[in-house]
Amino acid sequence: MAGPQGPWDAVRERAEDTGRVVVHTTWGEWLTAALLDPGLRTLLGRDWPRYRQTPAPAGRYAFAVSRLVMKHTAAAVLDVPPDGLDVAYEPGGRPTVRGLDEDLHLSLAHTEELIVVAVSRRGPVGVDAESVTRRASFELLRGHVCTPEEAEALAALPDAERAARFLRLWTLKEAYTKALGQGMRRRFNAVGFRWDADGGARLAEESDATRGWSFTTRLIRERYLVSEAHHASGPVEPRLRADPGGLAAPWLSPARTLSFPGSGRPGGR
Repeated sequence: MAGPQGPWDAVRERAEDTGRVVVHTTWGEWLTAALLDPGLRTLLGRDWPRYRQTPAPAGRYAFAVSRLVMKHTAAAVLDVPPDGLDVAYEPGGRPTVRGLDEDLHLSLAHTEELIVVAVSRRGPVGVDAESVTRRASFELLRGHVCTPEEAEALAALPDAERAARFLRLWTLKEAYTKALGQGMRRRFNAVGFRWDADGGARLAEESDATRGWSFTTRLIRERYLVSEAHHASGPVEPRLRADPGGLAAPWLSPARTLSFPGSGRPGGR
């Protein structure tokens, strides 16, 4: 059964190998298990009041499932029961687990029916997701999202390529600012990106503050663009294991995105 059943062993192994993991699923795959769970209130913890106060059923269910996915993923990485974790939120909205003897970094994104969770034991992490069908207006938003250099480069591209690159840039900047714990409070046009020879994203500014950051963008389920920002704070000793299979182009960072099988169904967000 898709949902809380896992595969959590794969999540735990990936976190042990690379220090972090990114999981994606849909809220429809978890909905039945979440609603029938007698321990839902305990699992939601601090999020229970907001769950109860969300008026629209679709929004309420999507909210509950997104928090359950985050808590189960963090629990798998730590190898502890999910109902034993106390998830709270920093002033900027970044989720955190209280009462740990180690730093555990969390990030959550959801759009339409997709839910994405990132958990890192090796430095800050942020994720963002958008549907590739979203048509954000470059002309209206360029001054808010782009640096002058980015806007000039995008303006020179054909319409379709510009739209795709603009959406990717948006998700990268949101993932980065979420990893910093600033979210939408950080002006996107104050953060610049450049592209290396292989198409990978890098911060345009080169300084001590920007070193150590890596960025990944993947197309998930042929419909969603998911970007991850991660700042490595320490080495992870890799374990010898079977090749997990090609999940992305070679230039992408090593954190594997794991999907849970199931049909899913559209959410209401």
